[in-house]
Amino acid sequence: MTVDKLTRNAVASPDGSVPPAPSAPLRQRGGARTRRRVSGWVVLITLSVVALLMIFPFWIALINGFKPAGEYIQSGPISIPTELDFSALVDFWRGVDFNRKLLNSVVISGSVALIAAALSLLSAFAIGIGKLRGRVWILAVFMVAFTIPQEALVYPLFVLTRDLGLYDTLTGIIIILAVLQSAFGTYMLSSVLGAFPKEVLEAARLDGASRRQILGRVVLPLTRPTLSVLVTFFFIWTWNDFFLPLILLPSAKNQTVSVSLGALSGQYTSDPTALAAASLAGILPALVFFLIFQRTLMRGVNLGAIK
Repeated sequence: MTVDKLTRNAVASPDGSVPPAPSAPLRQRGGARTRRRVSGWVVLITLSVVALLMIFPFWIALINGFKPAGEYIQSGPISIPTELDFSALVDFWRGVDFNRKLLNSVVISGSVALIAAALSLLSAFAIGIGKLRGRVWILAVFMVAFTIPQEALVYPLFVLTRDLGLYDTLTGIIIILAVLQSAFGTYMLSSVLGAFPKEVLEAARLDGASRRQILGRVVLPLTRPTLSVLVTFFFIWTWNDFFLPLILLPSAKNQTVSVSLGALSGQYTSDPTALAAASLAGILPALVFFLIFQRTLMRGVNLGAIK
């Protein structure tokens, strides 16, 4: 008698019936579910640790921006402040005329985001739906354009803006950043419009729609979620841009938030609470913008994934 038969006889019910032995596929499926559950927990723990590491600098800036200088020296940067002190934030705000810097950043970032999205849509419409000759090479040029570092472009841009009278003006930096940002937007939208349903376009042409009407009434409504994602990205990228505004906007009245923070790093080196307050003032506007438009951003990403 084999071991399997002895085991089945040992667990037999009083009436003599023997329960069926578990099948191998069931055991395999149970093991697969267990492995998936364990891997899911591993991914969740890893993402939680990464999220905490990313949030930690913001937390340090938050607690030190409202901490008295004496308490910072006594307790260190990680301790929670026992009282709120807004003097460092107020001094920084008034010292650099932060209202003007904030307005400059909002105007530049908002204008660049809208203009770059419009340029991206027009260029991608011509490449993806207009089927220009050599569209592959054109896309390759756009791909190379948004991979060129800004350091390689700063001198030609400086000479160009100086000769055109756009140096140290908000108009000049808006035009430059909008064109640079539209390279990535064109590359992204061209792949989306290249797979646009031909039946929809043919139906619009049969109804007598012109190219302008197809763009405004057919393509634009269907690509609006993708455009909202691009506008959000362009705004945040322009807000955080430091190098080109530093070179092309030297005067204090035209400086952006990021440039003002970089210029203050030497002045406030001996005052960490002032540096934390300045960092907090520069981070909060972009964070508020992201929180306002996060639903639109996620909707556009999910819709693009479904399509």
